Amino acid sequence: MKILNNRVELEQFVSEAKKQNKSIGFAPTMGALHDGHISLYKEARKENNLVISSIFVNPTQFNNPEDLEKYPRTVEKDIEKLDDSGLVDAVYVPSVEDIYPDNLESKHYDFNDLENEMEGAARPGHFDGVGTVIERLFEQVQPDNAYFGEKDFQQLRIIEALVDNLKLSVKIHGVKIHRQDDGLAMSSRNMRLSEEERNASTIIYQTLKKVNDWFRVITIPEIKNRVEEIVENQKGMELEYFLIADEETLKETDFFYKDKNYRAFMVVNVGKVRLIDNMHLD
Repeated sequence: MKILNNRVELEQFVSEAKKQNKSIGFAPTMGALHDGHISLYKEARKENNLVISSIFVNPTQFNNPEDLEKYPRTVEKDIEKLDDSGLVDAVYVPSVEDIYPDNLESKHYDFNDLENEMEGAARPGHFDGVGTVIERLFEQVQPDNAYFGEKDFQQLRIIEALVDNLKLSVKIHGVKIHRQDDGLAMSSRNMRLSEEERNASTIIYQTLKKVNDWFRVITIPEIKNRVEEIVENQKGMELEYFLIADEETLKETDFFYKDKNYRAFMVVNVGKVRLIDNMHLD
């Protein structure tokens, strides 16, 4: 596996691949890698001649400077994990200057109003930061296919809108949430949980499974009441929001329509750690 330490090295690698008409699969990360990330490369490996990863903690998508400072940076371990997987041909580890050569600012995008729902409402400007870094990485890596996890489902929809609106020649693939044996969605944030908090966090997945059972059986307001009650009864846990939304528009709904697909979204603060999860409703 090649380590590409700057934009020049990446451009040389990509240029050689294009000369040989090799297809490129790409999954960008902010590091602190876990098996959920590796599941992206398993999918990429099936469909591409070359697979590229990137590790870059993007400063423009953090609303809180303290969150940026605390974000785990484990580049050496991440590179080792990618290498051990045997799935990745090259990893791009750019500097801030490689991605933002002029100034450290986000572009402003129209994501078809997707950016104003859920995470966008809580974190203004966040998705402009995501869009900016993804557009620049796509320009540099020139992938044929790109892979993103459904755990960040709103981000996946945002990136699909970015590609569609800018008419970029890359196909976006959503990859199912990779969970630990007890159902907890794999996340870089999980390493910040105490053992007690880690065990308690399984209630998130258990609750989403109950929501799927209740779906179309009881009303959405009643489902919300039950979810709030479950989380309120857990020591050290606070429900930031729970909602059921149309999978295409991400608009919250209070009523089910037969021709729509729905997904439940849940954000829970466990101690000082903010955990997000979601589930497609059958």
